[in-house]
Amino acid sequence: MKNEIGDFLDYLTYERNVSVNTIIAYRDDLESLISFLCNDYLTLGRDQLDFTLIDHLAIRSYLAHLARRKLARASAARHLSAIRSFFKYLMREGLVEANPARSVATPKREKHLPTVLQPADVALLIEQPDTSNALGLRDRAFLEVLYASGLRISELVGINIEDVELRARLVKVRGKGSKERIVPFGSKAEASIREWLAVRGGLATDIEEPALFVNYRGQRITTRSVRRLFDRYVRRASLRAGVSPHTMRHSFATHLLNAGADLRGIQELLGHVSLSTTQKYTHLNDWQLIAVYKKAHPKA
Repeated sequence: MKNEIGDFLDYLTYERNVSVNTIIAYRDDLESLISFLCNDYLTLGRDQLDFTLIDHLAIRSYLAHLARRKLARASAARHLSAIRSFFKYLMREGLVEANPARSVATPKREKHLPTVLQPADVALLIEQPDTSNALGLRDRAFLEVLYASGLRISELVGINIEDVELRARLVKVRGKGSKERIVPFGSKAEASIREWLAVRGGLATDIEEPALFVNYRGQRITTRSVRRLFDRYVRRASLRAGVSPHTMRHSFATHLLNAGADLRGIQELLGHVSLSTTQKYTHLNDWQLIAVYKKAHPKA
C-alpha cells in the first residue's frame, strides 16, 4: 500500500491543493492503519498487505484499537476521514470496487466549551515580550495579530509582507485548503507590525525571505516556534493551563459576539464554511448567563 498512499498524498497536494498540515496528518493516520493491520489484525507482513483485504470489519476494529489507546474521538474521526478519502481515491483509480469505510459510523465528538481569555488577560499576555530587542518586537507583533484578526497559527506563519496593507489595516491570509480571505486588524496591531518591520532587516544580512515573521536567521518562523514562544509568555503571565495560540482565536470570536457582532460576520472573519463551526467557538460566560437570567426571569 506504500505506493498507493504516496500517490494519494500527491493527488491531495497537487490536484486538491490540500494544506501541508492535513497531508502530514493523513500520512501519519494511514501509516498507523497499516501498522495495526499488519501487526494486530491481519497478522501479515508489510510486503503481503493488500488493500483489497480491508473490509468494514477491519476499519471498525481499527477504531476500537484507537479507543483502547484512549485517543480522543475527534482524532479518531480524523483517522476515519483519512481512510475514507484514501479508499475513495482508490475507487476513482479503479483499484477497489467499494469503500469499506463508508458504512462505518463516525465517532461522536465530545462537546467542550473552548478556553477563552478575558480581555484583561489578553492584554497581560501581549505585554509579556521584551520589546527592547528585535525578537521581542516580533513576538509582540504576532501576539497582537493573533488576537486582532483571530488567525489560526498556520495562517499567521504563512503571512508574507506583501499580504499586509498597513494603511488599510488589512491582511490576506490563506486558510484551510489554501482558501484566501481578507481580515482586518486594529491600530495596536498596526503599530506593533510597523515597529517589527523597522528592525526585521537587522536580524540577518540579506534577508530574502518574504515571510512577515522570521526567526533570528531570517527564515520563516515555524508553527512549532510560535507555540513554544506562546507557552513561554503564558507562563510569564501566570495564566491558567490550557491556554494556547488557538485560545486567542476563541477569544477573538467570543469577544466580538459579546460586543454584539453578527455571527455571520464572525464566520467570515474566521474563514468557516459552516455557521455551526463558528457557534462552537462562541459561548456566553457564566457571569453573562447570570446577568441575562437576572434581567429576564420574573423570579430572579
